[in-house]
Amino acid sequence: MTTLPEPPSVAPHPNPCTDDTDNNTHRNGTVEPNNHTAKKPKLTQPISELEISEEFSHHQRGVARLNNGSFGSCPRSVLAAQSAWQLRVLQQPDDFFFNSLRAGILASRTVVKDLINADRVDDVSLVDNATTAAAIVLQQIGRRFARGSFHRNDTVVMFHCAYQAVKKSIEAYVTPIGGAVVEVHLSFPVRSVEDIVSEFKKGLENGKLNGGRVRLAIIDHITSMPSVVLPVRELIRVCREQGVEQIFVDGAHAIGSVPVDMKEIDADFYVSNLYKWFFSPASVAFLYCKENSNDVHHPIVSQEYGKGLPVESSWVGMRDYSPQLVVPSILEFVNRFEGGIEGIMKRNHDGVVKMGTMLAESWGTVLGSPPELCASMIMVGLPSRLRVMSGDDALMLRLYLRVYHAIEVPVYYQAPKNGDRDPRDKDGFISGYVRISHQVYNTVDEYHRLKTVINQLLEDGKVCSGLPKGMHAFCSCTNESNSYTFAEVTCNVFPILTVVIGLTQIAHISGLEVELAPWGISGIVANRKCYTVGVLGITYTSIHAFFSKFCLQSFTMKWITTLVREGLRLGCVL
Repeated sequence: MTTLPEPPSVAPHPNPCTDDTDNNTHRNGTVEPNNHTAKKPKLTQPISELEISEEFSHHQRGVARLNNGSFGSCPRSVLAAQSAWQLRVLQQPDDFFFNSLRAGILASRTVVKDLINADRVDDVSLVDNATTAAAIVLQQIGRRFARGSFHRNDTVVMFHCAYQAVKKSIEAYVTPIGGAVVEVHLSFPVRSVEDIVSEFKKGLENGKLNGGRVRLAIIDHITSMPSVVLPVRELIRVCREQGVEQIFVDGAHAIGSVPVDMKEIDADFYVSNLYKWFFSPASVAFLYCKENSNDVHHPIVSQEYGKGLPVESSWVGMRDYSPQLVVPSILEFVNRFEGGIEGIMKRNHDGVVKMGTMLAESWGTVLGSPPELCASMIMVGLPSRLRVMSGDDALMLRLYLRVYHAIEVPVYYQAPKNGDRDPRDKDGFISGYVRISHQVYNTVDEYHRLKTVINQLLEDGKVCSGLPKGMHAFCSCTNESNSYTFAEVTCNVFPILTVVIGLTQIAHISGLEVELAPWGISGIVANRKCYTVGVLGITYTSIHAFFSKFCLQSFTMKWITTLVREGLRLGCVL
């Protein structure tokens, strides 16, 4: 009989259906573990480069992953711990959910509480991601507007480059019931902390112009795109001086990338994803609430509603809770590095600044911000000769790097708007940037590959508008969280094609010529044609040729063309 691996042991929790408690029980109904894991235990032998490589050997071979900032990475040892938790659930779900889940989550919350220097474990909740946390905070603001605690023209102030999901939460919960929004422009490239603080002060003053109060300030610890480490302590100090009621720091990229200390930062709410820079499997984030108010609730209402956010977040219905349970295992992995989490942060910061500087020098461009305003990501200007002149150009270049050179890196377009203050290279204004990440698994060679590809494009006289057209399919999205592969788009289209084939009674399509995505099927060379229907990627022109080949009536052809086009469009934007 196969023996299932055992996850880290946790103290059993009393049956949640009973009222039994003891002296170690928190007011949120969870049991305090007796021991806290040390941040940096004494190492006998730090992790070696070979061991690091083995921990990430599941990464696709040959791909230069320079975009850790978007989706993070998880080592094999943590994935093994996650698998053990999942198997334990499958082995005896009733015992797990009644006796182990809440205590396991408490153990993870305790690790986070120590890492972020929070006063109490009850101030820390585990949620899916920063988007969920933003919904929690902004729903609270919306409820206060709805019941009259806040008034029309009271304001939320944030930077214009705040994450789009945060803006959408404001649009959903705050503005429909009278809340106003002030967006502060963050100049980029960034030149100094003083410029950032000065602009934010102006935004807070603008928030009071109509006689309202600034009820909430939203501050990114590290902006996503463009990526800049903001001076959160200085900005929060200004907020306190200006009488801002609450401050929400969106630190989605923060933990594992910059120091995160709740006592020093002094925010009312702080969120950070654990999967981006703290090696968690997707998806888990912590949300710190300075005062665990009964007015803060998880957006999914379960039977735990009203018991405090930590408990509400620990049970949102049947789901996979393993990402929330492996935090102690992540800390074990982190502490294998010299200096623990601080050592990793220094390694990544030094690495990304060095590689960013190398790229900028090779291309004759600039960095998007001073090194002290970078963490584990940095913006590097692209040569103006590439002519990144729009968001579509940026996407085209990103897909070209992915499809033809197996380099994954976001590309950002910044329209020149400051005249002589805009950065230039020898050929003109710099309007395109790459955002490179550095994580422990990255190698120097990966950044040199990027350097070489861009330099080769320049040598060949290529510009973004002249890159191969067929590769972009219908993905017109520029938001990194909404980028789709050919296979993902095709999955949305094939059901439509199946219906169409059935309606038109086309039973035999062998011999049809279709254009493959260059990497769509193993062994297919870029831009070649292949007679097959086992397609992973297909372009619109091929779909059009498909129906034209069978001489469908014009009405049917028009209807099918519209249907397929809309299906692909929806597949890209949903």
